[in-house]
Amino acid sequence: MSAPPLPDKRALLARVAPARGAWDARFRPPGLEPVGPGEESVWDYPRPPALVSATAEPGAPEYRVEADGHVVARSGAVLLVKETAGAPVPYFPPGSVRTEWLVANGGMSVCEWKGAALAYDCVLPDGTCVTDAAWSYPDPFDDLAEGYAAIAGWFAFYPARLACFVGEERARPQPGGLYGGWVTDRIRGPIKGGPRTQGW
Repeated sequence: MSAPPLPDKRALLARVAPARGAWDARFRPPGLEPVGPGEESVWDYPRPPALVSATAEPGAPEYRVEADGHVVARSGAVLLVKETAGAPVPYFPPGSVRTEWLVANGGMSVCEWKGAALAYDCVLPDGTCVTDAAWSYPDPFDDLAEGYAAIAGWFAFYPARLACFVGEERARPQPGGLYGGWVTDRIRGPIKGGPRTQGW
């Protein structure tokens, strides 16, 4: 299936403007997890989300995505999107991805910060298909200083559907199934996505 046409960017930006202004930056949920050396709290991440080069991370680990033992993506130069209350989301440069295995499935979602994203299935050489395995922003919003245009055409992957690794640690999916954050041992929450976190 071919990718659907993108909505008009200016009209889409006007549509998401109210959502951008709805966040109360002072909000903190009960039960914040303590942060130790080498750890990060998702409540210290900003909103609008920050775009961070993985090469600036401690130890600069390699990020890897696998499906049935096949390496779908591998890079030490991912860009991490870090947003308040969410686990980090790595975006892989196209040259580090087996893009021939990714097939647009007609799905589309909208982020109030980054714009319209297209959904992809991962189809392996033996015909195995992992549905809704990845997404990409072909033409992100470029109106903010955070510079989301830098991830145009880059790919992110759902750890609930594929085996995703930071170094040798397998990332766990963000709660709830909606978000694609990669939860690792160095991340502290609580993390949005589960019941009663819709307003986070």
